Amino acid sequence: MVPFRVLWPLLFTTTALAQAPAFRQTDFPAEEFQARWTKLYDHIGDKAVLVMQGVPKTPGFNFPRQTNEFYYLSGIETPHTYLLLDGRTRQATLFMPPRDARLEANEGKVLSAADAAEVKQLTGADRVLTNTDMKDEWLGKPGATPATIYALLSPAEGNSESRGELRAANLAIANDPWDGRTSRELNFANLLRTRFPQAEVKDITPILDELRSIKSPREIALIRRASEIAGQGMVAAMHSSKSGVSEYELDAAARYIFLVNGARLEGYRSITASGTTNIANGHYFRNTSRLDDGQMVLMDFAPDYHYYTSDIGRMWPVSGTFLPWQRELLQVVLDYRNAILRRIKPGLTVRQIMDETKVEMTAQFSTRKFSKPEYEQAARLLIEKGGGVFSHPVGLTVHDDGGYTQDPLKVGQVFSIDPAIRVPSENLYLRYEDVVVVTSNGYENFTDFLPTELNDLEAAVKQGAGMVQRFPAAPAPKR
Repeated sequence: MVPFRVLWPLLFTTTALAQAPAFRQTDFPAEEFQARWTKLYDHIGDKAVLVMQGVPKTPGFNFPRQTNEFYYLSGIETPHTYLLLDGRTRQATLFMPPRDARLEANEGKVLSAADAAEVKQLTGADRVLTNTDMKDEWLGKPGATPATIYALLSPAEGNSESRGELRAANLAIANDPWDGRTSRELNFANLLRTRFPQAEVKDITPILDELRSIKSPREIALIRRASEIAGQGMVAAMHSSKSGVSEYELDAAARYIFLVNGARLEGYRSITASGTTNIANGHYFRNTSRLDDGQMVLMDFAPDYHYYTSDIGRMWPVSGTFLPWQRELLQVVLDYRNAILRRIKPGLTVRQIMDETKVEMTAQFSTRKFSKPEYEQAARLLIEKGGGVFSHPVGLTVHDDGGYTQDPLKVGQVFSIDPAIRVPSENLYLRYEDVVVVTSNGYENFTDFLPTELNDLEAAVKQGAGMVQRFPAAPAPKR
């Protein structure tokens, strides 16, 4: 029998856990969700409803995380929750699971339908009901079915997931002759069509993308913080770089900074590549190679901080000194990046910025010296085509949704500046990457503090004394 003096602290801990409040997000007030709902009501009209499906229960012991789309519209993280935005009444209803005491005994308290008053206060919802009430409450009554039901028909984004990659994965599953499953979103849409054949089911994705393309001040603050943490993690990796260290050790140095600064997850898997071959694979992820003098390291890594991420990249020399050809090519990328950044402001289009930069950079070729004709050719191609400089939006996911490249730039748009130069004959790939937000008078580079000039990158490596700590493996037991 366990002595009472041992049981007592266990009982106290269990009781405290049972009485502890449910986890809830504190980054967004109810007013922000209500403002988003108002815009959606205006889009869908007064004869339609929008129903959003939240994340299912986490399988295994993965860290629970809501989908980006559902979190954006409610801030609720409880699995198997649904949000109804009714354009006919302009009222919001959250359908949540009933309280699960057994689950809470293992994992801690979560918000449920039993917390209706608190959920209303947190989200601004008009009603909170159980998800078993869902059909009867909004579609099952005679004459209650709306003309149009909006739902998310694109893949819902989870941690480290972006729409393009999700679509490719869903297609591979659907085309597998021994699998063939439909996506969860398509299954939900098919259920709506089957159960309510008189309603037209339409995709909310384009409307949601339009909303997400402009970040609110609170969203910008979270992306800024994710970028700060990412940058400090990258500096830790620079300090840890030396010959003989493995790529995954630099990954670990950055990841430590993420964790101690409140980021529990990654925004995307780490790209920590050393040497020509690894770097040339744009989304290299194995991170198992050893660093050697004469090589460069490319790191592209950022945390998931309160559901928001960043996307930054730097290259530096393992030895702390760039080789002449490395400095030559990387300087071209840096100069082009700087020229692009100077021109970012609301009202200009991406095309205008790139055309103006092309004129400035082309004029430099009369004085810029190249050690090889193919290096000059690669530099001219970068300036002519942009090398992917205006890359993609950044926000809830690293390849975020909502375009920005076709129309004049708007205040609140957040995107990646990621110019890259390639020399195919030598399999060379060099780049910089930063995340910026368009402001009323220009832009803000969230990682302006990060070592960027070539001399500063060299100095960061030479500081050394990084965070890499190895522990020898325990000896094998004797037989």
